[in-house]
Amino acid sequence: MKKLVTLCLVEKENHVLLGMKKRGFGAGLYNGFGGKIDSNETIMEAAERELCEEAGIKAGVLQQVGVLNFTFRDEPELELEMHIFRTHDFEGVPVESEEMRPQWFHRDDIPYAHMWASDAAWFPLFLAGQTFTGSFCFDKPASSSHTAVILEQQIVLVEQI
Repeated sequence: MKKLVTLCLVEKENHVLLGMKKRGFGAGLYNGFGGKIDSNETIMEAAERELCEEAGIKAGVLQQVGVLNFTFRDEPELELEMHIFRTHDFEGVPVESEEMRPQWFHRDDIPYAHMWASDAAWFPLFLAGQTFTGSFCFDKPASSSHTAVILEQQIVLVEQI
């Protein structure tokens, strides 16, 4: 069964706010802020809530820029549909949470070596202001002891989501 998740990326001038995932799925990797969608909320409401929970900031206007599907050969029951949002508009100062340690990165210094392998494929499109959909098949989820390997990938630029 496909699980819907969100990812919110905050931009400020020439910087992007990423968080070091401290526990759970993707621990030890930098990522945007997001997670599961509760039954009583929309995808956008989930993105706003997760950003607040994980980074302590309140999103202003969110723009959806991508949808990516993730599957895992060694865990076929795990399928993720990730809805990616960007915002330049937020209130507050990023603070560390139990789950994430926020850090600003210059657009030219994104830490791809410490992110999901798929990020190197789609993140440059995000930085260029593109809108996209895609899919990635990994061997298994990344963890502190395993770097996920991409087995198949496809990314398509689209006019809108």
